Amino acid sequence: MQLAPHPGCVDPPRVGIDVTVARAPSGRLRLAYRLAGDTRRLSIPPPAEPRRADGLWQHSCFECFLRIGAGPRYLEFNFSPSGAWAAYGFSGYRAGMEPSDDDQVPPAVWRVGEGLVALDVELPVDLPPGSALAIAAVVERDDGALSHWALHHASGAADFHHPSAFVVELPPMETAA
Repeated sequence: MQLAPHPGCVDPPRVGIDVTVARAPSGRLRLAYRLAGDTRRLSIPPPAEPRRADGLWQHSCFECFLRIGAGPRYLEFNFSPSGAWAAYGFSGYRAGMEPSDDDQVPPAVWRVGEGLVALDVELPVDLPPGSALAIAAVVERDDGALSHWALHHASGAADFHHPSAFVVELPPMETAA
């Protein structure tokens, strides 16, 4: 699946962002993000020890929003190339935000090099049928300008939380034969 810059973005970076979604053998969700192209003018934080941090959306990061079942509750995950990550739970659209109870570092593998920023991550959640996800990214240029990328953008300002952004149905869990 390919992310697109928000229609209001002026002069987006010359990159492409692809995301693959699959179920891990554990049944959990596995995401593979690939940002490829001209990364020379992007602001990509250097790698560091993984740690929980807030405000990652203010710089380059990959994001995933998971609607839990058919109801209004959802989770938000943010991953920075620095290794920093964040997880939050919401009771409804931008309502009731709480840091996730799970302080376990999501297993993430980063590859950052010339022309590539890649993340493979397995989310530490088990989701019921009817769950859906919204996939997004924030890309910061070296001049500080941000571009917002998603599978689907709601009308108006960039809003990854908007219910219409949850366009990906989860792949089914594999069952033993």
